[in-house]
Amino acid sequence: MTTPFYVSPQQAMADRAEYARKGIARGRGLVVLQYADGIVFVAENPSRALHKVSEIYDRIGFAATGKYNEYENLRIGGVRYADLRGYTYDRADVTARGLANVYAQTLGTIFSSAGEKPYEVELIVAEVGDAPEDDQIYRLPHDGSIIDEHGSVAVGGNADQISAYLDQRHEDGMTLGAALRLAVQALGRDGNGGERSLTGDQLEVAVLDRTRPQRRKFKRVLGRRLSELLEPAAGSGGGAGESDGADSDAKGSGSKTSDAKDSAGKTAEGKDSDAKESGSKDGSED
Repeated sequence: MTTPFYVSPQQAMADRAEYARKGIARGRGLVVLQYADGIVFVAENPSRALHKVSEIYDRIGFAATGKYNEYENLRIGGVRYADLRGYTYDRADVTARGLANVYAQTLGTIFSSAGEKPYEVELIVAEVGDAPEDDQIYRLPHDGSIIDEHGSVAVGGNADQISAYLDQRHEDGMTLGAALRLAVQALGRDGNGGERSLTGDQLEVAVLDRTRPQRRKFKRVLGRRLSELLEPAAGSGGGAGESDGADSDAKGSGSKTSDAKDSAGKTAEGKDSDAKESGSKDGSED
């Protein structure tokens, strides 16, 4: 009779966690940043059909990395939960904290269940408030734990290096363009210290904009608008060049004016000298 194979619960959980982490690490990176007017989601995603960033409710956004079919099921479940709760009670009762708790219970149950493999996903649930201090960002790893994040957060790929880069450079009150360019620079860094240049066609970008007059604060940033935001602050440099040109023109006009004054002065002096000469001649005639 053979002895049954035994694995301790600690070792089983460690193996499941390692399996999930390896699956998540194969996914492309994703960054969420706070900026002055809301929260921006930036994901490396060349696909225009399979979204990694989506809207859940009026002020709530969802982002994920890992296996698409698994986090898409979670997204759909979150939308159903939000719609049902908002319809049954009130729209204000749908919060990112409540949604994160629902996701945590689901992921925790799947992770601890011996009958199925853990989900290879890592989620971010964010809610924009009326002021920057009211914004909420929650990160949910594969095991169902909840981490309350502030300022910036990165998941997928080489998330540790990206997070370290963001922690050093992210500032409160950044403009949308500055936050977006910082996120792209962070996503372009690989684990070996190299850098890649990411274009708008390789990115999926969306924002939760607190300044929107509509009830729904989520919108995607696409096309020409995305290209304009990704450009470095050339507009300010152009403006400075224009002002420098205006100053030089003003200086030129000033020099022209001074030249005119000098010529006018010389003409006046010439007339005075002529008048004096004519006066002296008249006196001699008298």
